[in-house]
Amino acid sequence: MHEFIMVLTTFKDANQAALMARVLVEKKLAACCNILKDVHSVYMWEGELQDQSEALMLIKTKSSLFHALESEIKSLHSYATPEIVVLPIVEGSDAYLHWVEQSTL
Repeated sequence: MHEFIMVLTTFKDANQAALMARVLVEKKLAACCNILKDVHSVYMWEGELQDQSEALMLIKTKSSLFHALESEIKSLHSYATPEIVVLPIVEGSDAYLHWVEQSTL
């Protein structure tokens, strides 16, 4: 298992993403959340094709915090089934990863 991860999740808009980012960082479940506005998403939901703009959030944290982070996202997210995908951080700058370590629980 990798010590650090990046979690991806999408939101209806950047405002919702920003609210979530503040909660995650304030609770020290995330060191940093990047929000990419106007991501074009095409997917099937409840049998219907969806084609819309969303905001994508990239969350940097420790793998040991994933379950608490996932729970927080699910409890506050406006989507019934939010995207929560984990990518391992295989390698990174020692200084940056040290900062992630110090910025989280």
